[in-house]
Amino acid sequence: MVTSLSRILATTAAVALTAALIPPAAQAATETSLSWTTCPADTPVPAGALPLDRYQCATLEVPLSYRDPNGTKIQLAVGRLPAADQAHKLGTVFYNPGGPGNPGRIPPVLTSDLHQRFDLVGFDPRGVGASTVAHCFTSPDQLAILQRVAAQFPMTPAQAQQQITDALAVDDLCAQNAGPLFGHLSTANVARDLDRLRAAVGSPMLSYYGLSYGTVIGETYANLFPDRVRAIVLDAVDDPVNWTTGYHPADANIPFSVRLGADMGALQALQSFLAACSASSRCAFNTGGDLFAKFNHVLDGLTAGPVTITDPNTGQPATIRYQDVIARTIKYLTNADNSPRLADFLQALSTATTPAPAMAPAATPIATPADSLLGGGATQCADALNPTDPVAWTSIAPITDQRARGFGPYYTYLSLPCVRFPSADPDHYAGPWNRHTANPVLLIGNSQGDPDTPYPGAQRTAKLLGNARLLTLDTFGHGALSHSQCIDDAVDAYFVRGRMPAADTVCEPNHGPFD
Repeated sequence: MVTSLSRILATTAAVALTAALIPPAAQAATETSLSWTTCPADTPVPAGALPLDRYQCATLEVPLSYRDPNGTKIQLAVGRLPAADQAHKLGTVFYNPGGPGNPGRIPPVLTSDLHQRFDLVGFDPRGVGASTVAHCFTSPDQLAILQRVAAQFPMTPAQAQQQITDALAVDDLCAQNAGPLFGHLSTANVARDLDRLRAAVGSPMLSYYGLSYGTVIGETYANLFPDRVRAIVLDAVDDPVNWTTGYHPADANIPFSVRLGADMGALQALQSFLAACSASSRCAFNTGGDLFAKFNHVLDGLTAGPVTITDPNTGQPATIRYQDVIARTIKYLTNADNSPRLADFLQALSTATTPAPAMAPAATPIATPADSLLGGGATQCADALNPTDPVAWTSIAPITDQRARGFGPYYTYLSLPCVRFPSADPDHYAGPWNRHTANPVLLIGNSQGDPDTPYPGAQRTAKLLGNARLLTLDTFGHGALSHSQCIDDAVDAYFVRGRMPAADTVCEPNHGPFD
């Protein structure tokens, strides 16, 4: 369905005025303190975090709608790692790990210096984890529909039609069961919650580190509350224009997951991995010749059906589909340190000769609870313009497959449930993005390819924001912190002393992919 230019312009103008439409009293954060206590034993602890007993937890009550600050309330689950050096503490750094849909209550130790001088505070965004969530499903059979949708992208017309049917079924179940919360899950409301948290810990201005989707939260906060920015670091940057509206009216007819160009970031990261592999005798996939052609030969073999290999990472037999290779390759490419594991996996596939028995597409286990996953989906769909006809996804997937084989369809279909997801939020934000902040924002990107948030998006965002600078890491992967002492030192200097790195600074990683 083609959206008219006038409708797009009217929508863009309306969302640009969202902040002005919310009463000033609702926009201002209230002074509410947090009561810290022992964290629940079942609180998820991410990689890079300390043992749970080192953390304190609390909840904060916030409005469901900031237009009605005295109306219905919801709960935010909050966690704190106290500064190791309380006598010389400088304040609080807030943290978000991305998603949307990922719990963030327990922050990792971002750097040793930050842990010494700042309380590190994380939170489960509204609709996620231990914060107030909504339930779309009332039976295991309904949950199985979501598992099919999450089983990655279709490869045949019949599979594509089933994907559409299942995605629309999920949309309808959420419309029936989720209730009012799904209408208030936009990133703008997450940013308003973050401002309430800032006030609750007694910080006059915000210090924040966001990764991946966490950069969208930071970009939104910086434009809703530009005078309250002390220090914001955005690592693995999402382009906020492509996340929301796109740069051109016709972009409303393109799924937002295509506009972001993550498939091209994944392709660049793969090419960087293969270049490093071809230069290293330690790379199992390096058997000489054109390694990109060898990778494509692996995919060619899997178009006929799955194969069974001994998974080199587990030592167990595994049946691998075409879609599994794409998904696992993307997962490994998020960290250059995974390169030996990716090489072993691809080499095992390259020597597989016996096709596995015919099988139905497998349902990928949902790694995060379904309620959080769909809460994150509600956020994406509330923020972004998307086509209103599911045929748009089936039409564009072959085009993206031509520009980035496998990666294109993988990312294209991620946003299919947005076609009629019940998450329209009148208080979402879609710009402007160039408001001048009280202090500059530090962006970080990986120049050799990011398989989720491509480097060109970071470059565009550095020019787009009103007061920002881009710091570059010369490697591939998703996120730069902890992968380079140069990056870590720059982040420390920014948070601790307010010192930005020199313009056009490029850092080297601590080591190469196969060192």
